[in-house]
Amino acid sequence: MAEIGKIVLDSGWLAARSTEVQLTGTQLTTTHPPSGPTSPWMEAAVPGTVLGTLVKNKVVPDPFYGLENETIIDIADSGREYYTFWFFTTFERKLSGNQHLLLNFRAINYSAEVYLNGHKKVLPKGMFRRHSLDVTDILNPDGQNLLAVLVHPPDHPGEIPPEGGQGGDHEIGKDVATQYVEGWDWIVPIRDRNTGIWDEVSIYITGPVKIIDPHLVSTFFDGYKRVYLHATTELENKSAWVAECNLTIQVSLELEGSICLVEHLQTRHVSIPAGKSVQYTFPELFFYKPNLWWPNGMGKQSLYNVIITVDVEGYGESDSWSHLFGFRKIESYIDSGTGGRLFKVNGQPIFIRGGNWILSDGLLRLSRKRYKTDIKFHADMNFNMIRCWGGGLAERPEFYHYCDIYGLLVWQEFWITGDVDGRGVPVSNPDGPLDHDLFLLCARDTIKLLRNHPSLALWVGGNEQVPPPDLNNALKNDLKLHPYFVTSEEAGKSIQGLSSQSVDPSQYLDGTRIYVQGSMWDGFANGKGDFTDGPYEIQYPESFFRDDFYKYGFNPEVGSVGMPVAATIKATMPAEGWQIPLFKKLPSGYVKEVANPIWEYHKYIPYSKPGSVHNQILLYGTPTDLNDFCLKAQLANYIQYRALIEGYTSRMWKKHTGFLIWKTQNPWTGLRGQFYDHLLDQTAGFYGCRCAAEPIHVQLNLATYFIEVVNTQSKELSDVAIEASIWDLSGTCPYYKVFEKLTVPPNKVVSIGEMKYPKSKNPKPVYFLLLKLYNMSDYGIISRNFYWLHLPGGDYNLLEPYRKRKVPLKITSKAFIKGSTYEMEMHVKNTSKKLDSKRLTYENNFITRLDDDDFDMASVEPVNIRTKEKDEVSLFQRMYKHFSRETDDLKVAEINGTEEGVAFFLHFSVHASETEHKVGEDTRILPVHYSDNYFSLVPGEAMPIKISFEVPPGVTPRITLHGWNYHGGHAVF
Repeated sequence: MAEIGKIVLDSGWLAARSTEVQLTGTQLTTTHPPSGPTSPWMEAAVPGTVLGTLVKNKVVPDPFYGLENETIIDIADSGREYYTFWFFTTFERKLSGNQHLLLNFRAINYSAEVYLNGHKKVLPKGMFRRHSLDVTDILNPDGQNLLAVLVHPPDHPGEIPPEGGQGGDHEIGKDVATQYVEGWDWIVPIRDRNTGIWDEVSIYITGPVKIIDPHLVSTFFDGYKRVYLHATTELENKSAWVAECNLTIQVSLELEGSICLVEHLQTRHVSIPAGKSVQYTFPELFFYKPNLWWPNGMGKQSLYNVIITVDVEGYGESDSWSHLFGFRKIESYIDSGTGGRLFKVNGQPIFIRGGNWILSDGLLRLSRKRYKTDIKFHADMNFNMIRCWGGGLAERPEFYHYCDIYGLLVWQEFWITGDVDGRGVPVSNPDGPLDHDLFLLCARDTIKLLRNHPSLALWVGGNEQVPPPDLNNALKNDLKLHPYFVTSEEAGKSIQGLSSQSVDPSQYLDGTRIYVQGSMWDGFANGKGDFTDGPYEIQYPESFFRDDFYKYGFNPEVGSVGMPVAATIKATMPAEGWQIPLFKKLPSGYVKEVANPIWEYHKYIPYSKPGSVHNQILLYGTPTDLNDFCLKAQLANYIQYRALIEGYTSRMWKKHTGFLIWKTQNPWTGLRGQFYDHLLDQTAGFYGCRCAAEPIHVQLNLATYFIEVVNTQSKELSDVAIEASIWDLSGTCPYYKVFEKLTVPPNKVVSIGEMKYPKSKNPKPVYFLLLKLYNMSDYGIISRNFYWLHLPGGDYNLLEPYRKRKVPLKITSKAFIKGSTYEMEMHVKNTSKKLDSKRLTYENNFITRLDDDDFDMASVEPVNIRTKEKDEVSLFQRMYKHFSRETDDLKVAEINGTEEGVAFFLHFSVHASETEHKVGEDTRILPVHYSDNYFSLVPGEAMPIKISFEVPPGVTPRITLHGWNYHGGHAVF
C-alpha cells in the first residue's frame, strides 16, 4: 500500500516550445516520450515560467542584466504560440485497493491541457486557482506514469506602447492574472507574461475519504484567558459505499528541544454517503491562557500544530492534514481622532510600520529559501506589516508560513489596480476582468488557501481602485465578519448569546478579517479613493517631521530612493552601466541628475527634485566614480528612511495610525524604492529602517530639535535615562548631557528636551550626535541612535577630507559553524581614545527583546515557537546548542591609526576567499543577516555585531570591514 500524503514533483521536468514539437499529448505520454534534454527539449523550471526555463538554459540572455530584456521578443510581437510550451515529466506510483491518486496543480498561468498516460484533462483559465485531478483510473499498472502539460499564456497579453506606462496597454486586466507583467514605472515588461506552471505540482495519495480545506478559527473571552478553537472541514467519500469514519483533531505545542506538548486530542464518528461530500464541524476545543501569537515587536510568535486525520472502518488511516496555527485576534476600525485605520492585535493597538511588496522574483523563481530570507529581512527591519500589492500575486503559502514565523502581518489584495482597471493613459477598462465569475472563483479559492495563517490581517479589493460593483459586493458578502469579530465589545459576549446560525465562525468562508474595498478607502489615505498616497521622491529629512507633510491618518504608500551598492551595479550591468549620473546645474540653482540609459531602463530615481529638494548626494561633494557615488547614496539612503519612519512615528496616534513604504524590495534589478536589491544585498536604508522602527526608540525630531522617546509596546518604560553627546570632526566632545529618571507610558511618544548644541556659541558646521536610551539600574542599552548633522543651510562637504583621518579599530571575532552555516559574533571597538569611566554606556551592552532573534540559525527550520531563554543564557551558550563546532580561540584584527575621531559609516561584507577570480567577478556571499551594519563608533566606544550566512560548497568565507575612513576594505576574518 502506498503511503498517504503529498509528493512534490519539482525536478526532472523537460520543456519545449509547442510549435517545435510535432507530436500530440497522447503520443508524448504513450509511445513517443522525450528521452532527455535533446532539442527541442530542455531542462525545465517547474515550478516556474517559460521565460525562467529559457533563461535557465541560456536560450535567451538574463532579462535582468543591463539592456538584455530588449533583445528578448515580446509576446505582443511573437504571438501567444511562441510562449506556449510543453512541460513533461514522469513519476512512479502504484496504488492498492481503495487508494486514490490526485494530480494537483496549485496554480498555472494561464490555462493548460494535461495528458497522463495518453488521457487528456483540461485545466481551465485563471492564474490564481488550484486544480485537482483524480487520475486513479488512468495510472499505468506497472507504476511508471508519463505526464505532459501544454501551457497557454494569458488570453490578453497586451502590447507595450513605446512610452511604456503602468501596465502597458492595460489588456492584461481582462484576465485574472498578474498585472505588473506589462511593465510599470518600477519594472520592465516580462516578455512571456509569466506563462508557466508557476506554482507547486504534486501527486497526493488518499484512501477512500479525503480531507478538503479545513478552516480553523479561535475566539477569545475573559480578557484572552478563555479561548476556543473552532474547526470545520469538508470530507469527500470517493468510494461506492457509506464510509464510517473516525475523525480526529490533535493540537500540540512544540517546546524547546523538539518536545511536543499535546494540548487536545478529540475523536468523533462521522458517516459519509457513497460518492458524497459533507461538511463537518468539530465540537469547540477549550484552552485556558494559551500562548498567543503576536506581531513582530509585540511579543512571541507562538504557533500550535493542528493535525486532522480521518480513519475509515475496514481501511485504516485515509487522509491527514496539518497546519501551524496561531491564537490571536485582529481588529480594525477607523480611528475617530486621526481618521486613519487602526489595528489591534489581542486587544493591543499596533502602530503599523511596514512596506509594500510586489513579489519575490519577476520570473516567479520562487522558493522556500528565498521567501525565508525575504521575510526575515522585513522582520530584521523591525517592520510589522507587508502589503501584497494588487498588481502582483496572491502570495503563496510558503510566504505566509514565514510571515507566521517572523510576525509580519499581511495585507492581501485581489487583482485590481487603478491603472489597469479604470485609470491610466489611455483610460483603462473600469469593469475589471472579462470573466467576473472566474475572478470570484479565484478569490474564493485564494481565501481557502490562505485563511488559516495568523499573519493574514486583512483583505483588500484592489490597489488605488475598487473592484466593479458586482465583484465588490460579492467580496463584501463572502468576507463579512462573524459577530465575534465585529467589535471589541463582541468579545465579551458568551457563545450562548449568539444565534444558532452564527455560533461557529469556522463555517464562514473567513469571518475573522475585515475586507476593505480599496487601498485608499475606509481609513487609508483620505479614505475616499482620491489619489492621496505618496509622495515617491527624495525629501529633505526634516520634511517628514512637519505637520503638513502628510494630512491623513494612514499612508498606504510613501516612497523614495533605493540605490544599491556598487558591487550590485557591476554584477547586473555591463561597463557602460557603471557611469554615474551627470549633475546638470539649472538656472534655478537646483541640480538635475542625468542618468545613463541603462540606469534609466532600470528605473533609476534621482537624489534630487529640482525646484523642491537639492541633491542629497552632492551634500557630500561631487562623486568621482561609481564606488564613490554608491557610498554617498548609502549615506542618503540611511538618512532618508530613518527620517521617514521617525517623522511618522513622532506623531503616533496624534496624527497617524500607520504607514507603508513603497517599496521594500525589487522583483528584478531595479534602482528605486528598495531596502535590499534583487541579489539580496541590503542598502544602508535597510539599517536606517531597522534603527527607526525598533519597538522602543530614542530619536531627534529634525524639525524641532527635541529629543523624543517612542514606546510602541504595551508596558510602561520606567527608570530609564538618555545620554546625548556631540562629537566634532577633531574627535572631541563639545556637548554632553544626561536626562535621568525618565518614564515613558505605553504606546506613547514623549518629548524629553531640546538639543541646544546648534544654538550654542561657535557650533561646528558638521558634527555627530549620539543618543542612547538605557536602563539606569544596569546601563543596559535599550536604543542607540547616531546622527551626522550640519548647520541649517549647510552641507557635509567637510566629511570629504575627514575620509583621510586614520582612526584605529580593534575587531574581535568568534565563529560557530554547522555544516555550511556560519554564525559570527564580531566586537568592534574604536580605540582612538581610552574608555571614559564616567560614561558607562560605551560598551553598548544591549538588552535583548523577548521577541528578538537576530540569529537565523539558517540550517534549522524555524520551530513553532521560539522559546530561547534569551535573558538567562548567554549568546555563546545558546548558539552552542545548535552548532556542531566553534572555531578555536577568538580572532583579533586591528586597523592601525593614530588620530582620534569617529569611525564613521562602518559596514561589513562577506566574500568567498578563493584565490582565483575572474576580473570583476562578484565574490560576495549573499544573503547575509547582520544585527546592524552601516554603523559609527565614537572614540572609545565598542559595538557587538552578529552575522549569519551560508557558504556555497567548497568555499571559505572572508569577512571584510569597510568605512568612510577605511578604504578598499580590511579583512577581519
